[in-house]
Amino acid sequence: MSPKPKPQFNCEPLKQLVRTVPDFPKPGILFYDITTLLKDKTGFAQMIDALAAHYIADEIDLVLGIEARGFIFGPALAYRLNAGFVPVRKPRKLPAKTARVSYDLEYGADSLEIHLDAIEPGQRCVIVDDLLATGGTMQATVQLVRQLGGEIAGLGFAVELDFLKGRDKFPQYDVFSLLHYDE
Repeated sequence: MSPKPKPQFNCEPLKQLVRTVPDFPKPGILFYDITTLLKDKTGFAQMIDALAAHYIADEIDLVLGIEARGFIFGPALAYRLNAGFVPVRKPRKLPAKTARVSYDLEYGADSLEIHLDAIEPGQRCVIVDDLLATGGTMQATVQLVRQLGGEIAGLGFAVELDFLKGRDKFPQYDVFSLLHYDE
């Protein structure tokens, strides 16, 4: 039995709700700010509905949101999927025992943590974040899920910077982004 085709949403109108900020966080960078999308009640609802429609038939157990903007829409998506929510945090923010993964950034290194008991082996997880750029943060989160025995059902993003080819790091996963930018 072949998998059902995923529903398609026209998310292009949501681009009008995304603010671009030149030279942030450093000169030469064009920052795609989704806070203007999040504050629009219709736009926010459409974003969550489009993400939920993509995963609704996949029997998701957990939605993982990456600090910090993944915390904004991760719980709403978890609610719509009738799933639990798990935060993936920067070091020393979670109170119980954690697993940690360090990863490289363009300008240094960083780490992410998750509670050791956050995922039971075999649980189906969707990992969400606001932006897919080079994919380093998502790679670290994927590693955490796999360490804990979770099954990755998908990687979801509000925005993808196609020209950075972060998606290429995840050929084995369902990568779903609502808004795409070529530069």
